Amino acid sequence: MPSQRRVRPISRPVFHHTTFATRKLDEMVAFYEAVAGLEPVYYSPEGAWLTNDAANHRIALLALPGLKAPVDKGHTAGLHHTAFEYADFDQWLDNYERLHAVGVDPFLNLDHGMTISMYYQDPEGNGVEIQVDAFGSWSKSKEWMWASQEFAANPIGAHFDPEKLVAARNEGLDAQEIHRRTRTGQYAPAVAPEVYLPELW
Repeated sequence: MPSQRRVRPISRPVFHHTTFATRKLDEMVAFYEAVAGLEPVYYSPEGAWLTNDAANHRIALLALPGLKAPVDKGHTAGLHHTAFEYADFDQWLDNYERLHAVGVDPFLNLDHGMTISMYYQDPEGNGVEIQVDAFGSWSKSKEWMWASQEFAANPIGAHFDPEKLVAARNEGLDAQEIHRRTRTGQYAPAVAPEVYLPELW
């Protein structure tokens, strides 16, 4: 007898927002505005709803009473990070330089092949990925991710030092050449960090 279960909805919803419970509301609002340009649409002592595009909100922050500090957050199951994407390589690297100048630096940097990504950590210890599509096309990067033996062999990707990428761009190298060299390890950091979220608690 054929199954009556529908495999997927006829019309698929699109991802809209992520919500975090926080004990550091003001710090979280300031962080997301600095790192990803999210501004409050509504901001009160109970919470804030932030957006950086046409949506009414993309990140919600709930300042719930009586919240407890997490235990060993960086090494427990659950959400690792939320990601934001720049349209092109120069915007993405400019954002790194802007944040670095004010002392906000990523804890992890990886060229995954389909994206080049820097990972930051918000005041509550949640990861925030700032990425750029290495192909400049979701259809192309999706095809590469699906078909590539290179990705299957190493889905985490190649570690890199963002300062070396800045230096390479200043020398006149374009995004694709920097990406190629990053994938071959030419811009690797002196010590590769853990992929785990740093433990803040």
